[in-house]
Amino acid sequence: MEVVIIILLFLAAVVVSSVIQRAAPISLPLPLVQIALGALIASTLDFHIALDPKVFLLLFIAPLLFLDGWRIPKQGLFRDRWTILALAFGLVLFTVVGAGFFIHWMIPAMPLAIAFALAAVLSPTDAVSVSAIAARTPIPKRLIHILEGESLLNDASGLVCMRFAVAAALTGTFSIVDATGTFLWLAIGGTAIGVAATMLANTAKDWISKQFGEETGSQILISLLIPFAVYVLAEHLNASGILAAVAAGIVMSYEERTGRALAVTRIRRAAVWDAVQFAGNGVIFVLLGQQLPGIIAGAGRVVRDTGHRDELWLLVYILAISCVLAALRFLWAWTSLGLILFRSSRRGQKLESPGWRLIAVTSLGGVRGALTLAGVMTLPLTLLDGSAFPARDLAILLASGTIVVSLIAANVGLPYLMKGVRLPPETTSQQEEDDARLAAAQAAIAAIDRKLHEAEKEGHDADLYVQAGTRIAANYRERIEVRSTKRKDLDLARKIDEIERKLRLVALNAERDELYRFARTGKLTDDLTRMLVREVDLQESRFRTV
Repeated sequence: MEVVIIILLFLAAVVVSSVIQRAAPISLPLPLVQIALGALIASTLDFHIALDPKVFLLLFIAPLLFLDGWRIPKQGLFRDRWTILALAFGLVLFTVVGAGFFIHWMIPAMPLAIAFALAAVLSPTDAVSVSAIAARTPIPKRLIHILEGESLLNDASGLVCMRFAVAAALTGTFSIVDATGTFLWLAIGGTAIGVAATMLANTAKDWISKQFGEETGSQILISLLIPFAVYVLAEHLNASGILAAVAAGIVMSYEERTGRALAVTRIRRAAVWDAVQFAGNGVIFVLLGQQLPGIIAGAGRVVRDTGHRDELWLLVYILAISCVLAALRFLWAWTSLGLILFRSSRRGQKLESPGWRLIAVTSLGGVRGALTLAGVMTLPLTLLDGSAFPARDLAILLASGTIVVSLIAANVGLPYLMKGVRLPPETTSQQEEDDARLAAAQAAIAAIDRKLHEAEKEGHDADLYVQAGTRIAANYRERIEVRSTKRKDLDLARKIDEIERKLRLVALNAERDELYRFARTGKLTDDLTRMLVREVDLQESRFRTV
């Protein structure tokens, strides 16, 4: 019962954080509000949560990264693949070496292997944190896609580096051959397991639906089970469960493009996953806040590991590590983008340099989050001889502090850096949208014509089919005519469409109010009310997303 109460309390905190963020007179970053509420819960209520990193990764990180892989724009992922790979793998190694030596130099009491392990766990950025910041900061969409793509892929490289740093601390030896082999299996094996398992599950699901019909609830449940299943399977085979979950999400996006699921399944599944994303993201930050008071309470004990007595030295270390991480990221981003621009210029492509401020945005956008917290918690308690693992509590405190500093720096610094920045031009999708809508309307008219010919041959209600088909086709022909006009007329047509959208929303609200009035006066049964209101709601959801 206590576990259930804690879960409900955390979910309630997520709801309250959303209310506070929307009601506050100033713009408050939602993750920081949630961390503050978590700390408040820990300081006012007498309970302790022993955070199991493996369970944490399975329950929270796997489904959220699965969803990010599902919804991330694939065109941007493949278009900027070299930039993303340079950040996801090259930057991780650069950070481990650079930050590792710096931490050991700054804190000699921390062995070099432990310093490398701390740098490795700090190297991955957090997709959840990036998405949370992107929701409130006017960052170019292309840069957001690069940061999200990086955070999806750099988890494996960071965790592998940490694994070998810990092994070196335990055994005193390190093998580059073993490290390379293990990394390849983690990356390739995890990706292959995620792809294969998801394709198998979808194939079985589609066959069952084709043979026996589709049941919406089971379809949604299967999509919820997939990230957990592939993660557990990959971890059981000593591959990367994180990459398996990401790969599974990417496969799901291509499965969705087949259009085999019913419309009602897609609508309800999207709503369920939106709720999972909102709750999961929030609970992660509330849980982080709940852990902070206990970590800070041990600061007096931890500071003695550094050879100092004043606890303020820990704050100095956290700020120094955060600055070094940002500087390394800035240097790597500037160098790698320069090489990519040089390579493009040799191919005859002229690309404009993004400027130092946009590179600074890329640097601050590398926010640390839940994966760093979960990773540092996996540090062993003891060495092979049974003695305490050196500087473990210090590493946990420094990692937790760096997470908070990176969140504050990103939420405060990014809006400031984006002021007055001349953004690189982004490719417009308006023409693609117009072409797609035009082709879809033409396909709809062709399908109506085929159905009318079939009805005419059968001779069953042919006149009624013609009347209904003519009415529907007229709507599609109007769409084709609007989107086939000249640019000046097209802009006018879009303005008319926007006005029509607003008027439709007014009309739909009036419809729903009247239906509810009928229900309150007993003129409609509950079943009829739900059915009719659902029809209105579905129409409104269409116009709300335009």
